[in-house]
Amino acid sequence: MSLFLRKLFVVCALLLAAELAAVGRDGAEPLVIGEAFTIESKAVGETRRVNVYLPPGYAEAGETRFPVLYMPDGGVAEDFLHVAGLVQVGVGNGTMRPFVLVGIENTERRRDLTGPTENSKDKEIAPRVGGSEAFRKFVRTELTPEVKKRYRTTDETAIVGESLAGLFVIETLLLEPDLFDTYIAFDPSLWWNDEHLLKIAPEQLAKAGKLEKKLYFAMSNDAAALGEGFAEILKKSAPAGTKWHYEPMPHEKHSTIYHPAALRAFRFLFKPAQR
Repeated sequence: MSLFLRKLFVVCALLLAAELAAVGRDGAEPLVIGEAFTIESKAVGETRRVNVYLPPGYAEAGETRFPVLYMPDGGVAEDFLHVAGLVQVGVGNGTMRPFVLVGIENTERRRDLTGPTENSKDKEIAPRVGGSEAFRKFVRTELTPEVKKRYRTTDETAIVGESLAGLFVIETLLLEPDLFDTYIAFDPSLWWNDEHLLKIAPEQLAKAGKLEKKLYFAMSNDAAALGEGFAEILKKSAPAGTKWHYEPMPHEKHSTIYHPAALRAFRFLFKPAQR
């Protein structure tokens, strides 16, 4: 067999193997629930993968535009699948308005979702921490414009996150509140940097003056004290126009709160308009 034929044989074999891997030996096909794209990010200096779930009826909706729900921890092996399921079911049973769900897959989670810290124990959780400002720049200057370009979206945006992602949600509300319209956080890690966000919250909220935003946060039994503390700050310092809701969930743990809290939050915040 000539060298050319041998090379051709290898190429054909590789293509066939790839096709079999995609289809499956028993004729099964891949189960697709969304789509993904990547961004070569200058803000964080790396390639970022983004997973997208389009709500039921998106393809048939003509020129109709949809609000966008962003989520850190948005990888397929992270929280994307179960949150997409909540959107699918909520839209289908009429308890939630349809949203485009945009999941940001992690590369260095503890770097991107935390602000700077002076606490030595905080610095031990990962080789690099404190990169939330750069990550927020990625969302603002690279991800959001790309989503608007690719999909039929309105100007309404929301963000949802749990644990360190919840910390990022609260930090963004305090430092850059105009980035989103609705902020949703479950068991946010408000202990970070010796509870720094709780310390600066009154001043940051006072700076805002009037702030027409929505905030929903829920706390498990593991983080009840932090939740109560933040709720007390909001009672005294929430700006005019801000609508906030605190949901204590004492029967949940940090490891179990995301799904039940998200179900409640989506029904509470995104209820369809009454006809």
